[in-house]
Formats: sequence, C-alpha cells, structure tokens
Amino acid sequence: MKVELNYGQGQVSVEIPEKNLGAVMHPATVESESSEQEIIRQSIRRPIGTPQLSQIVSGGESIVIVTSDITRPMPSYKVLPELLAELTEIGVADEDITIVFGLGNHRKQTAEEMRKLVGDEIYDRIRCVDSDQQDIVNLGTTSRGTPVDIHRPVAEADRLICLGNIDYHYFAGYSGGYKAIMPGVSTESAIQMNHRHMVQELASTGNIESNPVREDMEEVASLITVDFIVNVVLDEYKHVVGSFAGDPIDAHREGCKLLDSFYKYKLPRQGDVVIVSAGGFPKDINLYQAQKALDNAKYAVRDGGDIILVAACGEGLGESTFERWMLDSSSPDEMISEIQRKFVLGGHKAAAIGLVMKRATVNLVSEMEPDFVERLFMKPHPTLQAALDSALKKHGTDAVVHVMPVGGSTLPTFE
Repeated sequence: MKVELNYGQGQVSVEIPEKNLGAVMHPATVESESSEQEIIRQSIRRPIGTPQLSQIVSGGESIVIVTSDITRPMPSYKVLPELLAELTEIGVADEDITIVFGLGNHRKQTAEEMRKLVGDEIYDRIRCVDSDQQDIVNLGTTSRGTPVDIHRPVAEADRLICLGNIDYHYFAGYSGGYKAIMPGVSTESAIQMNHRHMVQELASTGNIESNPVREDMEEVASLITVDFIVNVVLDEYKHVVGSFAGDPIDAHREGCKLLDSFYKYKLPRQGDVVIVSAGGFPKDINLYQAQKALDNAKYAVRDGGDIILVAACGEGLGESTFERWMLDSSSPDEMISEIQRKFVLGGHKAAAIGLVMKRATVNLVSEMEPDFVERLFMKPHPTLQAALDSALKKHGTDAVVHVMPVGGSTLPTFE
C-alpha cells in the first residue's frame, strides 16, 4: 500500500507491504453543511459561558487580540475577519485594536510572516506586533510560584480576546485556551516555572483534569481577565471543523471534547514500527516543534520497536537551549537525569525525546545532514522508504507497521 505523508511544504510517500500494514491513523471524517467561515461566525454569535461580544465590548475601549505565531497552524486569517466584523458592528474603531502574536519563547517574526498569518487586508488595516519579553507587567504569582509576567499591551488592554487552535499537547494536555497567555505572552522565567511541572505523572497528553501544568496556566485567570476566546479545531487538511467561542475554560473544554472525538485512535495492539509525520509545515519547521508528534508516537510503539519520524526541520533544531542539550548530552539518559536535577526551559524537550528513546529507536527523515542527526542519537535516512526497509529488516517479515499521518494531533489509545 502506498501512503503519502506531509513533509515541509510538500509530501513524501512510502510503499508498505500489505501483510505488515497495521493501522493508518487518519482522524475521523467530518461532514458539515456549513462553510469554515460560517462555523466561526456562528460560534462568535453563540458563545459558550459568556454573553455575546456586544454585551462585553464597547466602542472606545482598547482591544487586544492575542493569536498564535508562525510555529502554529492556527488560521488567524480565517478567524480574524469574522471577529473584526463583529467588533466593527459593535462600534470598535480599527485604531483601538492591536493584534499581538504570542511568541512565548520563540523567535521574533518578520513582517512578511505576520502578513501571511493575518492576511494582507487585515495586516494593512490593524496594528500587528510580536509579544516582547522586555516590555512586561508583573501581576503577581500563582499558588505554585509562577510569576504572572505579561506583555504590557496585553496586561493594560481594556478588553482581551484570545485566539488559538486546540490540539494535543504532551504535558499541558491540550493546546488552546489560556495557553495564549501562558506561555504565549509571558516571560522565559515565568514559562520555565510553569513548565517545570511537566515531569509530574499527571502532566500528560490528553489529560486536562488535575494536570499541574494546565492548572497553573489557568490560575492566571484570577490575575488577568480574558474576556473572550475563539478556539478552532482543525482536520488533518487544516480545515476548520469546529469553533468554540466565549469563556476561556468552558469553551475550551467543549473544543477538547470535539478534538477527542476526531483524534483519539483506539489500537488493538502496539506496532513494531510506527511511521509518524509531524503534519508538514509549520509543525515540522524544526525539531523543537516536531517533537510533539514523536511524543505521541511513543504510545503506539512497543518497547524495543522503531519510530520513523518524518519532519523536514528546515530551520534545524529551532531553539538554542534545546540545541545545546541535544548536542552536548552524552546520552539520552543524561538528558533525562539533568532535567530531573534542574528544570531548564528548552532542555525539557530534549528530556522528552530522551524518554522516547528509552522506549524505541528513533529514525529521522529530514533535511538535516546525516552526521548532525547522528549527534542527536537518532538514525538518519535519505528517504522514508529507506527508513522503513531498514526497520522491516530489523524486526522481521511479520512486523506490524502503524502510520500516523498527523502525529501531533493523534493520540493512540488501548481503551
């Protein structure tokens, strides 16, 4: 069977013998008579847990809209026209609106990248800025000791609206909701304090109740008011199949339920080999982002099996601390032991990769040089077919091969 997977801005394919093919974990199909724009528009007009925007926002107030940066598949250019139309109808002037891209600890964006994210018309019409860790307001601390250091324009806005897409997250449970604030518009030190809870057992993919990382993020709610959210769920082709607006927790939770109905995939058994694509650009822009797909793949592979990660990583590793941990550690075991000894933001992803390597051999199909990939304790391959052929030779003629076309959004289960 020929399987095609997204890779960077294109695709790669692989031929898998029928006798070896296990599950191809495509999300459940979605049938809707409504267009993407209609789905978004109706969610804004029928919010969950809040009054309509017209009862929250008034003309003359300063409005900040926080949305995702270039490393996320959030289709801001689809959501913003509907949201801005609603604000205009309420009487909010364009000059009173600022769009802030929540960078978290990511790099600054170019003007061209910002324009691509929101679309030409909106970029030329509304002020668009990146969040800035040098321009912050401290609003206190959470009960777990995380400083609530927020980008000043966000903290000082009269009304705050957050956008995002809901996906699985390997230690916050899910993306979306208050993640727009923490880590979106927070500082490195604050993010580090929040993310250090990732080593706890309940900080795991798809777990939102009693998740210490998520609870800490949402405690921010008592210190900064998010008036409204619009969170979308995307299918594997990045089309909007669900939109949830209103209260930042209630609306978010409804979106998580929809995500589970699409992307939780029940397997009869774990595979000897798991082929996983990060989903193409921007999810495989670098290894720092593609790691999420690798982490989900660990649930589908047996102990001692092979994972083949398909991720272009055109920007390499993607984050300086992560790069240092990946290249300077003497072994995957050292990555894990070091994060347990002292939590360091960036190093946390290296430790997560180390934990996967304890379970399975990690093979990588990417644009990075083979010698460089070997330094990451991964096995490089020039093509996906070469990677699979090598894994089948290792595991034998009866090996079971599972495929995860959108690994960052797929959660294998055995319930």
